[in-house]
Amino acid sequence: MSKEISTTIHGETLDVERIVEKSVGQEIREQARGGAEAEHNLPPLEAIRKYPWTLFWCLVVSMCVVMEGYDTNLLNNFYAYPTFAKKYGHWNEGTNNYQLDAAWQASLVNAAPVGAFFGTLLNGVLVPRFGHIKVLIGALLSLSAFIFIVFFSPNTTVLLVGEILCGLPWGIFTTTAPAYASEVLPMSLRVYMTSWANMCFIIGHLISAGVLAGLVNNTTQWAYRIPFALQWFWPCVLIPVIFFAPDTPWHLVRVERHEDALKSLARLRPKATETELHDALGLIIYTNDLEHQLSVGTSYWDCFKGFELRRTEIACMVFAGQIFTGLNFAYNSTYFFQQIGLDPTTTYHLNVGGTGMGLFATIMCWIFVMPYVGRRTAYLWGIFVMTILLMLIGGLNKKTENDSVAMAQAVLALIWTFVFQLSSGQLGWAIPAEIGSTRLRQKTICLARNAYAIANIVSGVLQPYFMNPTEWNLKGYTGFIWGGTSFFMFIWTYFRLPETKDRTFEELDLLFAKGVPARKFSTYNTETFRDTETGTEKVQSHASMA
Repeated sequence: MSKEISTTIHGETLDVERIVEKSVGQEIREQARGGAEAEHNLPPLEAIRKYPWTLFWCLVVSMCVVMEGYDTNLLNNFYAYPTFAKKYGHWNEGTNNYQLDAAWQASLVNAAPVGAFFGTLLNGVLVPRFGHIKVLIGALLSLSAFIFIVFFSPNTTVLLVGEILCGLPWGIFTTTAPAYASEVLPMSLRVYMTSWANMCFIIGHLISAGVLAGLVNNTTQWAYRIPFALQWFWPCVLIPVIFFAPDTPWHLVRVERHEDALKSLARLRPKATETELHDALGLIIYTNDLEHQLSVGTSYWDCFKGFELRRTEIACMVFAGQIFTGLNFAYNSTYFFQQIGLDPTTTYHLNVGGTGMGLFATIMCWIFVMPYVGRRTAYLWGIFVMTILLMLIGGLNKKTENDSVAMAQAVLALIWTFVFQLSSGQLGWAIPAEIGSTRLRQKTICLARNAYAIANIVSGVLQPYFMNPTEWNLKGYTGFIWGGTSFFMFIWTYFRLPETKDRTFEELDLLFAKGVPARKFSTYNTETFRDTETGTEKVQSHASMA
């Protein structure tokens, strides 16, 4: 039997769902019931036909993430780029070429993540106040100014400052895009478009890989200045379009602008009937009030209270898990390819091929994985396969003087990229966007992204020392290190990651409030919108109302 949700007020146990009904009224409750039924009965293809404008605005907003994907791939691969190394590095007699010191490599690769860390925290405060669209436009305008610094940087110090400043708006882009998608899309499309942000990241990688491959033989300063300059293209295109995008109805309900929320739904779903729009709005109002009655606040501190702590842990671990499974080693792998003896041209062609494989894997994930396989299952077994691949790369390192073995290591890294984008690469964006309560969604995503940023910074400091021939020079043995952290993520996922597929936000609220174990999420019957006269077993909630 499903457990009833209750809470305590001055020592008296009360049924939260009955309190919500009294708070919102019978009409809203019935609309919410209709909205929930519509969510469950709407298959993906019908949702695409019915809500094309919703998809369009999600696509546009998420395109902002292309810029971070472009730049993060740019700097990581510039280390093996001859003209960049000559400009910002020094001659190394041991390797007979120009190299950046490991300390500068670590500083530059972590500059943008440091900026993104603070931009993400700032975003968690700005979006609840101003809405997603105004914040995005402000971030795009800021980025347009900061690009001048990296483009004209005469030395590594100025380049470092420019990357930190550029990281501020990138932190806003990567946390706003999945939150926006999760709040405007019907449930059946939620995982596709929240993970579309990851696709945009890959598109950014692919563009930068193509630009670098095309300029690798250019011996002038424009070999690295042109890639920097291309970043101005995106704000010029996106600002005029995003200006007309509607804000999310969830945000408008949270700030008690219900009429504007209905207008936003009408813009997002122009083919919906009046009844469907009111049912959708009713579900939003009901869910928001349910979370309010469960004492779900709206501050960062509230993310660490009661059952919200569990949701925050899951979001943070899933996003940071991308780093723990070897992202900085196997994904941005041109420097690794160079260190195991592959020539620059082969290295950059492999980089383009690897990024293309990632893009193909993302599409395959949308078609063959997401519609049929749960989030938990795909994330869990994807990590298992990546762990094996990383261990194999490490095991082959004794024979890297053999060109065939070195190429085999490179191929394994490319296969890792494919598996990553079939699993944690996609779901690392999608799960944090739907796991948090709606009142704390933006802040939960921001905390998750910052958990990723912290893991990325630590990895970014260590990775150059693992790989640099003037430091530890581990080369392929680095696969053992990331294979170990990847196995840790496999264990955590098995015990802690719940299944969120085919669950509305209201159902997820109830599952977490009832403390349902992670492995029972997919089969647990929440019995939402039950007959309020039916008596069922009461349990003590994790929440406590003042």
